[in-house]
Amino acid sequence: MTVMIAAVAIVMGMSSCSSDDDEQEVALAQQVVGSYSGDEVITIMGDPDDGSATFEFVKASDTSIDMTIPQSGSEGPMVIPPLTVKNIPLSKVNQSIVGRLSSFDGTVKNASGAEKAFTVSDLTILFEDVPSGKAVVVAYTLKYGSMPFDMVTTFNGSKK
Repeated sequence: MTVMIAAVAIVMGMSSCSSDDDEQEVALAQQVVGSYSGDEVITIMGDPDDGSATFEFVKASDTSIDMTIPQSGSEGPMVIPPLTVKNIPLSKVNQSIVGRLSSFDGTVKNASGAEKAFTVSDLTILFEDVPSGKAVVVAYTLKYGSMPFDMVTTFNGSKK
């Protein structure tokens, strides 16, 4: 009986010391999810092409996100459909949240229904001044299908 009372006292003491009153920190992914619109520069063989784009970020877990790269290119066979890069790990650096991924391989169906492979490499995402700010900078290299060249992309946007 004495052992039982001691065990109950220990459990009660530990539970009364919990920090339930402390505010829970919002998961990193939850702080950055959403649509960001802004300026995109795609450089192919040294030739930059400027335009506007909207990138989507959705929560994959508390500490990772999936990013959807918007469709790019002109009509016809040069159109690259939206591409999703999955499970990008996030970390907090001061008031910013950073996502980095060395490489991601995926597949997507193009407008004619053909399956195309793609690789996104050297991906860096910087969500600035989280949670008060709503700005993002994205940089990556894309290899799509059998194209013989890489597409180096940078994007600067703000939350819609």
